[in-house]
Amino acid sequence: MVTLITTTAELKQRRSSESSTVGFVPTMGNLHQGHISLLKEALKNDDVVYLSIFVNPKQFGPNEDFNRYPRTLENDINLITEAALDFPNSQVFVYAPKDAQEVFPAGMDQTISVQGLDNILEGKIRPGHFDGVATVVWRLFDLVKPQRAYFGLKDFQQYHVIKQMVKDLALPIKIQGMPIIREKTGLALSSRNQYLTAEQKEASLILYRTLSTIKELIISGKNPQDYMRDALKDPNWNYLVLRDTETFSEDITNSKNISILAVYQMGNTRLLDNMQVEVL
Repeated sequence: MVTLITTTAELKQRRSSESSTVGFVPTMGNLHQGHISLLKEALKNDDVVYLSIFVNPKQFGPNEDFNRYPRTLENDINLITEAALDFPNSQVFVYAPKDAQEVFPAGMDQTISVQGLDNILEGKIRPGHFDGVATVVWRLFDLVKPQRAYFGLKDFQQYHVIKQMVKDLALPIKIQGMPIIREKTGLALSSRNQYLTAEQKEASLILYRTLSTIKELIISGKNPQDYMRDALKDPNWNYLVLRDTETFSEDITNSKNISILAVYQMGNTRLLDNMQVEVL
């Protein structure tokens, strides 16, 4: 059963009477099968699942796509309902606040910052972005009070930000990262892929192919730095870097698992992706 909740008052009332194990999937809507994979994992593990649909103004910069970000609530509900059919005894509550005041009422001006992760890579390119992400997730956690929360690993730096926030604030929530869902071509699913023309979508496969090549170089014991330097001659790369998967450190000297993180600029659309490599 899927129930739509549009006010925070109703959400609080619902949660106050809920004693089951709760899983939570925070989203900005315009759902695709990547989001649905998170929902299905939550439905496997938790008695009740809450999924939020909220385009958070705090994580968008002044020249970003907040106003044109797709709002597709009716289609989102249809996808959620279809996914829930495989779990006939489940309950799914969709919290889709009717406006930002429901989440951030007047006078609520707290900001949550995760020092050290908020101003590198995505944080450097998008100043204040991770403060907005951490703040809205903290607020949603406070409202939903889940035992588990599910995040896609495509936004790998965001995943680390949320994990660190939960640790810093000692929140009793398990953060579960879920694998990237890709198209058959290898392109990672993203709500922003619909901004791409057919030609741009084909050209964007350079991102997946580059990450795959770097992964193969690492697996074969070769240093990928020369290849990465050559790749970065293409000015459309916002960045192409290696990080320790567990710590997000630049120092990968003794890493057992390495993450390759990249953003490729395709027209006005930034394509985010990453791959993990186990080091033998």
